[in-house]
This record gives sequence, C-alpha cells and structure tokens, in this order.
Amino acid sequence: MYTGYNLEDRVFLAVDCIIFGFDDEDLKVLLIKRDFEPEKGKWSLMGGFLKSNETLDDAADRILHRLTGVHDIYQEQLYSFSDLDRDPVARTISTSYYAIINIEKHNEELIQQYNAQWFSLADIPDLIFDHNEMVQKAIRRLRRRTSINPIGFELLPEKFTMRQLQKLYEAILDKELDKRNFINKINSMDILIKLNEKDMTSSTKGSFLYQFDQEKYDKKKGDNFYLKL
Repeated sequence: MYTGYNLEDRVFLAVDCIIFGFDDEDLKVLLIKRDFEPEKGKWSLMGGFLKSNETLDDAADRILHRLTGVHDIYQEQLYSFSDLDRDPVARTISTSYYAIINIEKHNEELIQQYNAQWFSLADIPDLIFDHNEMVQKAIRRLRRRTSINPIGFELLPEKFTMRQLQKLYEAILDKELDKRNFINKINSMDILIKLNEKDMTSSTKGSFLYQFDQEKYDKKKGDNFYLKL
C-alpha cells in the first residue's frame, strides 16, 4: 500500500451554504444561531464537514436538506476560503455554495430546530469567521447570474404576477426598475405563460398571473443571453 500521503499535512474540509429566499418584497438569507463552541451564541451560515463517501455537491445538498427539508433546488459552488487562521480550532478550508429557495416551501419545524432565522440583506449581523465575506461574494455572484441566466425564478410561487417578478429582480439587484421597460425586457425572453387568471388582492381590477414555460426555461438555461435591467 502506498503510504507517501502520510507525510503530508492534513486539513479539514468544510462546506458552508448561503441560502437565499424571497418573501414577495425582500431578498433574505437564512442564518443559524450556533449552540456550540467556538463562537457559541453567534450567527452563522449552515455548514458541515465533507464526509469520505460524498462529493462536495453531495455535502452541500445534505446540509441544505438538513436545514430546509427540500431537495433539487438551484445551488452553485461559489468559492473556497483557505486563510490560515480562518478557524481558531483547526486548519480548515471551506468551500461555499449558494442556493435559492422559495421561503414558503421550506420546513419551518427544521428551521426552528436549528435556531435559524431569515435576515434581510440590509440587516445581516456580524457572522462567525469569514461568513460575512461568503455572503457578500454570493450576492455579487447571484446578481451576475441574474443578468446572464434565467435564474432566481425558483424564489417565486408557481403562479405569480409581473409585479412579484419585478420586486424579485429589484431585491436581487438592489435597485428600482422602470415598470414598462422591465415588462418589455421580460416578455422578450419568451419564457412566461400568461394565464387566464388574476390575483385580486392587489387591486379591484386584479393582476394577471403568469407561469414559466418549463421547456423554454430549460432551453434558456443553456443559451447565452444578457438581460440588462
């Protein structure tokens, strides 16, 4: 048996998940209050260590499911953090992932179990280690992805109004968008189905509801396009 690896330094490999959600008005991130040392009682991302029988993607999916109870959602590997002193306990490298989920679809009991809470991006507290940096990198990546790929729609209910869609983009991009210009550009993407149904909660006339055309949506994911808003 080859034993050359035994002479090399060994480090821990962690996976940390930045979980974004949307509540029809605001983009939020899911944080947990740690109940163990180090940094007990402080806010943190949800994370864990890579197991010997799983890939990084497997570990991210396991961690995400453990906190939210959901599978098969959009997530993407973000960045690896390897500063020598990032973890005071042991030499630890962390590979971060970001995920986007519909807040209504998560498992509330699991979130309560882990002392988790949704925070608006403007109200994120000081997090442990380099987790604030992870969140900021994830926000920048999400904004870039929103411009070049039709992602973010997982944050909406199955049927949604154009106003809800605009509020989502405004929350992600952190800026107000012109309503007419936004509608024209979204329609040009040709991935929506206008339903013969209205949401009557916003006005007496109501607002038409939309769904995604899944076939066109999947195709757009593989195409190169740029949505400048």
